[in-house]
Amino acid sequence: MTTSPYTVADVMTARVVAVTPDTAFKEIAAAMGRWKVTALPVIEGEGRVVGVVSEADLLPKEEFHEHRPGLIEQMRRLGDTAKAGSTRAEDLMTTPAVTIRPDATLPQAARLMTDRHVKRLPVVDADGTLKGIVSRADLLKVFLRTDDDLTADIRQNVVRRLFPLSHEAVHVTVVQGVATLTGQVRDRTLIPAAERLTRSVEGIVDVHCTLDGAETEGS
Repeated sequence: MTTSPYTVADVMTARVVAVTPDTAFKEIAAAMGRWKVTALPVIEGEGRVVGVVSEADLLPKEEFHEHRPGLIEQMRRLGDTAKAGSTRAEDLMTTPAVTIRPDATLPQAARLMTDRHVKRLPVVDADGTLKGIVSRADLLKVFLRTDDDLTADIRQNVVRRLFPLSHEAVHVTVVQGVATLTGQVRDRTLIPAAERLTRSVEGIVDVHCTLDGAETEGS
């Protein structure tokens, strides 16, 4: 059983397709198509991430080919003419890259993706060396945990810890990610904490808590 909270290292893809600053435009486009990804980290030296090149960075060249009236002036205002004329990753990439550490939590990764409007993040160590990549789809992997795994996690890391004397009277079931806690505990003041901690277990979709009990654990 895996205990929560999960970190980026738990769900990231360790084998990463990357390019170097001198990788040519067509090689970048081919790699994206072959590996079905929308962005690639750009690395140099021993794997230090210096930027990210995405589909959005390549599109100005396609738009530039249309030669619509006023397009060149519009692209000039948006700063896209340089990318439209670029042929290598170092000129196309967005830098500095938005990265995350392996020990970051999944909510931290999700928040960073949302705030920076990106779909995936290079995962780097303290030196900025590429260790993996985490995508939006990777963050959803925790919802693939089995109901049995989630049940065991809640019983071990929530129920037994909060109610060491009455945990056997607590019944935990999980169906399709929805957890239900029933039974009696000695300290009813801890019931809100039980519901809150159960809800925080990675992979739980919802919680129904109908625990009841006496006022104090020792009564």
